[in-house]
Amino acid sequence: MKRIIKILCWQIGVMLLAGCSKSFLDRPPLSQISADNFYQSTNDLRLATAALYAGSPWGDWNYTCYLPVGDVLSGNLAVGYWGDAVQLNTFSVTGLNGIMVSNWKAMYNIIAHCNITIQAIQQKAPDSIAAVNKNAAIAEARFIRGFAYYNLAVHWGAVPVIEDNSKLVVSPLLNRIKTADVFRFVINDLAFAAQHLPSADVAGRLTTWSAQGMLGKVYLTVAGLDRAGTRDQALLDSAAKYAGNVCKNSGLSLLRNYADLFKTTFNDNPESLFALQWAPGGAWLEGNMLQIYSTGAEISANGQAGWFNIGPTVDLYKLYTSQDSVRRKATFMLNGDYYAELNAAGGGYRFTGDCALKKHIIGTNKDNNAPTMTQTSSVEHNALLRLADVYLVYAEALLGNNAATSNPDALLYFNKVRERAGVPPRTSIDANTLLLERRLELAAEGQYWTDLVRLSYYNPTEAIAKLNDEARVTFTYADGVVTPASPYGVITPATIHSFAFPIPSSEVTANPKLLEPPVSYY
Repeated sequence: MKRIIKILCWQIGVMLLAGCSKSFLDRPPLSQISADNFYQSTNDLRLATAALYAGSPWGDWNYTCYLPVGDVLSGNLAVGYWGDAVQLNTFSVTGLNGIMVSNWKAMYNIIAHCNITIQAIQQKAPDSIAAVNKNAAIAEARFIRGFAYYNLAVHWGAVPVIEDNSKLVVSPLLNRIKTADVFRFVINDLAFAAQHLPSADVAGRLTTWSAQGMLGKVYLTVAGLDRAGTRDQALLDSAAKYAGNVCKNSGLSLLRNYADLFKTTFNDNPESLFALQWAPGGAWLEGNMLQIYSTGAEISANGQAGWFNIGPTVDLYKLYTSQDSVRRKATFMLNGDYYAELNAAGGGYRFTGDCALKKHIIGTNKDNNAPTMTQTSSVEHNALLRLADVYLVYAEALLGNNAATSNPDALLYFNKVRERAGVPPRTSIDANTLLLERRLELAAEGQYWTDLVRLSYYNPTEAIAKLNDEARVTFTYADGVVTPASPYGVITPATIHSFAFPIPSSEVTANPKLLEPPVSYY
């Protein structure tokens, strides 16, 4: 817990409160804000919670973990010349793996910011601020804290739960909490958020639909925890309740054009239920650094090409049918693909390599009307929860433990996702078609590994087989012919142990209690 204590000591002196009243992007100097001179008005509360949506708490995670963990680990993408990412691709992750260390540290960093924000509102906000506004601000922080704990539970299972960081000064050594109790903590946070967040807010802010959509996803995950083949029906019903309420009663709908989801002119569109709010021109690890995966100087900020070679695996490429070209082209580029929105002033961009990532590659400063954008401060507000995701959660919750279903609601929302992509609707769905649809719809959005972990909870044999059957290598592409490349490292067979990661070695050294059996929280 040494990292967490360092975060605490920093935050006691200076509260990280960056944001703005309109677009989150006017961030006041940290030295001007503290718990003693802030939290005096509703606007102060809005400024405080705006800080939780991006900036340094999320910067390293977005850069280091978002795609490597969600998509490299799961077999969607492969990265060369990055040893820690090769460990992910080959199922050889150690407690020294820098990507997973960053994942752990970032989540507890975010949690610490949320905890202190919640406490400051509870303790410092005067009675003149209406309770509804205090609760709404706390709800934002509890949603984001719940999201962080969900990430920790999915990757490590039993982890410490911290609600009050100040207690770490007295008792810095913490036990891990049983996985089921960590998920229960997540559900409690999200349930509070669902109750107290508004049904509508300015673009980019969380709403009750964000929280209910996330609740549906968490209940779907927990329904299979420690189950042998059959998921808990009551928890599936809860997943269907919350996800279905978003589908039917939010008034939200899918953006018409799938590719538009990943253009900055459509940042914070109604389909985006939770997105990180990035500003241009930030310092290293304070901005959205996803354009480091750009393949060419002419489609990057300030004419600087990216420096990481990341691209689709053979396995992912083979899943897109010829009919599914809209999603494929918006997800990754193949030789000859043309993109009018990239280098628009120069007549567009035609890709001439073999294959490369397209999602999150947004083009030049001029393309995005963002003169201060840099290669490490993209202005894309990348969504961590989308309405399409919730549609598919709802469909899966309705499928439940059935081998297949033609439930009208399940088909309606499942096929809305397919129809937007330009692929034919289905008349029946099963677990495999749902997982495949999620993989195609959400590829390169950090989601597929979580889907495989969810499957491993109640059907480990199937989850392991999916990992071991993947062609986890990139490829060359010419005249429609795919030639697999050599793998990055030796890919060892996946086992059930591949779905849970070793606690970072530095954390175990600082807190040996992390090696003890987990304890109950409730």
